Amino acid sequence: MSVVKINVLTVPAEQRETLEKRFASRAHAVEGSDGFEWFELLRPVEGTDTYLVYTRWRDEESFQAWMEGPMKSAHQGGPTEGERPKPAASGSTLWSFEVVQQAGPKG
Repeated sequence: MSVVKINVLTVPAEQRETLEKRFASRAHAVEGSDGFEWFELLRPVEGTDTYLVYTRWRDEESFQAWMEGPMKSAHQGGPTEGERPKPAASGSTLWSFEVVQQAGPKG
C-alpha cells in the first residue's frame, strides 16, 4: 500500500503569504516524480499557525528517491549562502504513515 508523508510547518502569520507563493511557484514540480500519487498544501483556518504539506507515494523508496533528488535540488540555495532565501517556516516535523484502509465517493 501507499505511504503518506505530512510535513508539519510552523508558519508565523507574517510569513503565510511567502510560504504559499513559494509553493505556487513550484507548482507541479513533484508531479512527474516516479511513485508520486498526491499533493496538498493545507492552510490552517483557526487556532494554529501550522500548515500541513500532504504527499502520498507508491512506496517509501519512491519518497526517498524524490527527497534525495528533486526535493534536495529545489531547496538548495544559490552558489553562496547569501543568495538563499530565508525559510518561511520557523519549524518543521515530518510525519510518516502507511495507508491501511481507503475509500472514495460512491459512483
